[in-house]
Amino acid sequence: MSFLLLVLTEDTQEIENKREMEATAKLRNCPLSARKMRLVCDLVRDRSVDDALNVLKFTKKEAAEWLEKVLLSAISNWENQANMAYSAADYDLYVKEVFSDDGAFLKRFRPAPHGRAHRIRKRTNHVTLVVENRVEIDNLNDEEE
Repeated sequence: MSFLLLVLTEDTQEIENKREMEATAKLRNCPLSARKMRLVCDLVRDRSVDDALNVLKFTKKEAAEWLEKVLLSAISNWENQANMAYSAADYDLYVKEVFSDDGAFLKRFRPAPHGRAHRIRKRTNHVTLVVENRVEIDNLNDEEE
């Protein structure tokens, strides 16, 4: 049992020594259903940033255009978080997380026969995208001081 605890403590020390930075970008109230956005999110999850941009560029869906903007924003956020000391191309960024949640409905009514009305729900979604580097950053705290 003590051996198992020793292994777990070594893993946590490795995680502390590893210099990884992640950046998040969010898109709120995108005028597209979350289900349609999730189809495109699944295409780029766990891919490198370059591969993800290529996939989004050649995907013929409206959601791909929205997600491409979010991905470019996340890359820019990562570079700003590093105080422009590091370039995103040098540290092999990848899409760590991407998910789409339901947003608010825009409720509209459409005339129906016999004086009735049918409700139309125009769906929106919220996209969250997280990028992280695979190559470790050396001496991140030393350069900031």
